Amino acid sequence: MLAIDKISGRSRWCHRDPRLKLGCWVVLMSLALGLPPAGQAVLAALIAALSCWMLRVSLRRWLGWIAIPCGFLLLSTLTMLLSAAAQPAGMLWSVPLGFTYLGVLPAGLDMANHTLWRSLAAISATFWLVLNLPFIQLIALLQRCRVPVLLTEQILLTWRFIFILLDEMQAIYQAQALRFGYRTLRGSYRSLAMLAGMLFSRVMVRYQQMATALEVKLYQGDFHL
Repeated sequence: MLAIDKISGRSRWCHRDPRLKLGCWVVLMSLALGLPPAGQAVLAALIAALSCWMLRVSLRRWLGWIAIPCGFLLLSTLTMLLSAAAQPAGMLWSVPLGFTYLGVLPAGLDMANHTLWRSLAAISATFWLVLNLPFIQLIALLQRCRVPVLLTEQILLTWRFIFILLDEMQAIYQAQALRFGYRTLRGSYRSLAMLAGMLFSRVMVRYQQMATALEVKLYQGDFHL
């Protein structure tokens, strides 16, 4: 989350109107869903090049980000690609497994091809929006889209508590590491268990401190966003 916040803050489009960014995302998503597989592949490549230029990052770093969801995408595509049948007739490729054959059908290959490139283009477009839209602009965009205030407040508080969670986790981990808590495998498991327990209690303390601060400021149940 810290990396996303920093990257979106140094984007070339950091100060552009968030409605323009949302409009561009809608156009990119429409193309990602409507183009044929070859066009979707070209669109994904163009979005990657555009993102690297706008975010001032290398292509290698962009591919590292996109590789995380692509791992799940390739796994789901593989399940579409492979089919099981009693006979290998009609399969482009097959291997016997007991009394059945595992192989690739033309329909499965076509479905996997369409799903892979469509999903890759859509993921690239969504990454482009997330990494070019600072959190402050996201809140402003939600307000302009007339999103319920309660939902906007929940998103804001969740974002805030992510940083609190990371801050507390880093402090506990550094204290354990200084005491050689991760020197052995057994000690690492024990330290991780202690970290999880202490993290929950520390976050609850921070929550109580925030609630007390809000009461002192005469909090009436609404955040002035």
